[in-house]
Amino acid sequence: MPRIFKHIAHRKLLPWISLCVLIAGCNQRQQTVKSENEAIKIDTVKVFVLRLDSAQKTISFPGELKPNENAQIRAKVPGYIRKLKVDIGSIVKKGQILAVIDAPEINSHVQESNAKVNSAQSKYLSSKDYYDRLSNASKTEGVVAESELQRTKNQMLADQSEYNAALYSASSLKQTGNYLTIVAPFSGTITIRNIDQGSFVGNPNEQPLFEIEDNSVLRLHVAIPEVYTGAVLLGNTGDLITRSFPDKKFKAKLIRKSGSIDNATRSEIWEFEVPNTNRQLKAGSYADVKLHLIRTQLSLVVPTSAIVSTLEKKFVIKVFNNTTQWIDVRAGFNLGDKQEVFGELTSGDTLIIKGTEELKAGTKVVTELSK
Repeated sequence: MPRIFKHIAHRKLLPWISLCVLIAGCNQRQQTVKSENEAIKIDTVKVFVLRLDSAQKTISFPGELKPNENAQIRAKVPGYIRKLKVDIGSIVKKGQILAVIDAPEINSHVQESNAKVNSAQSKYLSSKDYYDRLSNASKTEGVVAESELQRTKNQMLADQSEYNAALYSASSLKQTGNYLTIVAPFSGTITIRNIDQGSFVGNPNEQPLFEIEDNSVLRLHVAIPEVYTGAVLLGNTGDLITRSFPDKKFKAKLIRKSGSIDNATRSEIWEFEVPNTNRQLKAGSYADVKLHLIRTQLSLVVPTSAIVSTLEKKFVIKVFNNTTQWIDVRAGFNLGDKQEVFGELTSGDTLIIKGTEELKAGTKVVTELSK
């Protein structure tokens, strides 16, 4: 090709080459600017200001009704049931006779001890009378020897001791005789009867004759989880519902606390008192008890979404100087959509509403206060 034509061709391609170089340079510059913008981009997060609030919660716990008093009644002496005066369901008063035991040998022993008392009494009175007469006679000098007076006095004291021993023995046998009559130790209801008329009783390993319960007032035992044991029961009362009366509420008053956390259940037993004068409620029943618990002091409460839970810990994300910080927390009352927390937090701190493990500590953020 002639040289003139090559020169013309180069002159025609030069503008196109320059244009391509310019376009490539612009594209490279745009990519560089884009990368720089992506590097300095800062996320915007929604936050809230932490405030003190009253942590309170109404929650239902299972409970068990127990009798106010319960006793197993056994025979203290062997014998046969001669009279049976009550049955299960009988409402009795304190001291009321429940059964009578027939034990003839005990009656014979009582009569024998009474006879011994009479004999010892007569002997003592006789020796006392003889000593008194000698004592009066000894006032006249030379009438009674001093040794004789001392001997009669010693005999009188010995007879007196024998008489007192007979009295104690008779009293003991009389008390044993009283055991032949089985009486109610307190007012209540007979819930179990294990004997019939004519049954032999008094063996140490036998079943109790009766079981009696005082159900005019019932004890309600409720196991309170450890997290709630530091709270106060509003009004010191709760409402309970039983399976036998699912449409009726009964009032229960808190009387005492066990003062110890059970290792197996991590709970404390609270005991309530439930009036039951009409005996509608039954001991042994299970109940659902609704309690309104409240903290004695204001607490820090956050939305549940602000808490991040991992295998190792629970934490919230605090924003300070537009930089995130992970703050470990311990959970308190679960208030549904909110949660009571404890940790190195103070009222007025700025926390992220929706915490996530992906938002690492030390990240720069822009905050947007949630309304």
